[in-house]
Parts: sequence; structure tokens; C-alpha cells
Amino acid sequence: MNWDDETTGDDEARIVGASAEGDDQAVEAALRPKDLSEFVGQEKVRQQLDLVLKAARQRGATADHVLLSGAPGLGKTTLSMIIAAEMNAPIRITSGPAIQHAGDLAAILSSLQEGEILFLDEIHRMSRPAEEMLYMAMEDFRVDVIVGKGPGATAIPLELPPFTLVGATTRAGLLPPPLRDRFGFTGHMEFYDPAELQRVIHRSAGLLDVEIDPVGAAEIAGRSRGTPRIANRLLRRVRDYAQVRADGVITREIAEAALSVYEVDGRGLDRLDRAVLEALLKLFGGGPVGLSTLAVAVGEERETVEEVAEPFLVREGLLARTPRGRVATPAAWAHLGLVPPQAAGPGAAGSGQQGLFGA
Repeated sequence: MNWDDETTGDDEARIVGASAEGDDQAVEAALRPKDLSEFVGQEKVRQQLDLVLKAARQRGATADHVLLSGAPGLGKTTLSMIIAAEMNAPIRITSGPAIQHAGDLAAILSSLQEGEILFLDEIHRMSRPAEEMLYMAMEDFRVDVIVGKGPGATAIPLELPPFTLVGATTRAGLLPPPLRDRFGFTGHMEFYDPAELQRVIHRSAGLLDVEIDPVGAAEIAGRSRGTPRIANRLLRRVRDYAQVRADGVITREIAEAALSVYEVDGRGLDRLDRAVLEALLKLFGGGPVGLSTLAVAVGEERETVEEVAEPFLVREGLLARTPRGRVATPAAWAHLGLVPPQAAGPGAAGSGQQGLFGA
């Protein structure tokens, strides 16, 4: 994912990965807030959405179509379910990749009830023919179903009941302007700060019947990459450690010990992140170095390094992407406890490439 990109299989396997699969999805469903008053963080989006939904209820109308954008794990699916609960309406959930033909979308739209919420995840990955059908459905609540082929094909108009489309995307820039413009409300989900994540962790700990002290919650929050999904996953792993190797209470010491077992350090970096930084610093003197060369040094695929490891390293200010290649920042040297070449002594090079060739 540039960090707003789709997650890969490598990301799904990481404890600090932002995607959710298997058991994670079941646990998430149990921990999700049920209404806006329980939803933690995203203050501006929450307030704006509250006004939109209350106004629609007072008018007795369906809510405007809603577009939610932002990185995985920030609460887009949760907000879609809250919208359905606030509007007292059923919700239908599907995703862009599942709609490959206009007929797939027509089948879904024609079966909607009046006022129903249609949640379309990864809406930017929907096929172009389905996308064009969606324009008319959103604006006029009508679709044209094509019957037959060639010169004898006939378009049959099909009226739809009023509904609310909630689209979620990690890459809003890939949505064509005609589609973006048809959403009445657009909200961008930001990464959470540690204080907000502590509130998320305390709420989840209560639901999981886990005893946690404030300092322990702060320790987990600081390693959660600004993402509630990761915070909840780390909480469950620390809970397991506290249950097996301690008295079940999560303190700072227990959290530190548990997360060291899972190789998540104080800034939320895991084994892959540190491997990329160590290769960049120790083998290439901090760079610049090409992505392919860096991937070979780490023993990973180029796509894994670029889409899984780099986004968080860039966001944390530990790595920079430049036209000449990847470059480590002073913060990366400090995080790994290493001394930059220019500070190592007389004659040391400023970049790893110069140091290698003595220029």
C-alpha cells in the first residue's frame, strides 16, 4: 500500500498489518461501536456525519450518499454500519473487486429495499461499466438494463427505491470525478493520535474483560501505528501473554515484554521494517539506494518492500524516497542506535555511495 493502497498478503500476515482476515474480522465485529456516541476519534468526520444523518431523519428522507477515504483499519466499515444503525435501515455489504460486470451491480441494486444502505468497499476497484451504471443509480435512482446484443439490443429502464450508497476507498484519487461528485458527503479518515488509541484500547479491554492500567494502554497505543485495528490486535496478543506468563493484568512491563516477543518495537516497527532500515544503514551507508537492490538485500520481493514496509517508514520520517533512490533520515540512525557516516570521523562520506567509492 503506498500507505493508502490495497494491502497485500504479506501485510495480512503481520501483527502490525492494517488488513483484517479470518479471526480478526470476527473479533472486530464484536468490538465495533454501535453508534456515533461510542465511536472514538475522527472528531470532524463524526460531527459532520452526525449533522447529515440527523437532518435526513428529520426530513424523513434517505441520507445523502457518503464517501469515506483513508488508510485501512481506521474505521470506514464501522462507520458504514453506524450509518445504517442511525438511520434504522438494513445494510448490504459488497466490494469493488466483486463487481466485475454491470450486470453484477444491476442485480444488487434491483434487490435493494427503500432506504437501505449499500456499503461498497474498495469502490475504486470497481469495473468501468459498473461504475458508469452507478452514476445514474446514485443520481436518478434508475438503471438501464441492456437486453440482447448487437443492433437488436434494447435498454429497459429499471426504477430503484431510494437508497444510500456508502463508498470506502484507500485511494480517493483513483475515483473518476463524475463518481466523486455524486457523493453528498465526503469524509477523510486520519490516523489516530496516541491519546485516542488509549481510549480505543480501554474500551476494547472492557469488552474483552481484560484488566489494563493506563500506562500499559499507553505502551500499546504508542506501538499501534495510529491505527485502531492494530491497537486491538496488539491488545489481544498482550492479553494472551499476561494470561499465560503473568497474573492477567496488563501493565507497562507486561506490554513491553509481550510485544518484544512479537518483535514490535517502541515505535511500532516490526521485523520487516527493521530489516529494511538495517540494510539501508549498514550495507548502503544510509543510501541513496535503488528499491530493487534494497529488496534483494532484505530477501523480500520489491513489491513487499515498497507497498508493505516503506509507507510506515516514510510516514514516521525514518526513510525518504528520492529520485536517486531510498535514503535514511537522521531519525533512522538514532532509532537503531547507529552513527551516521558524516559523524563517524574525518574523511567519512555524507552518503553511503560516496563512502563506498571514496569520492
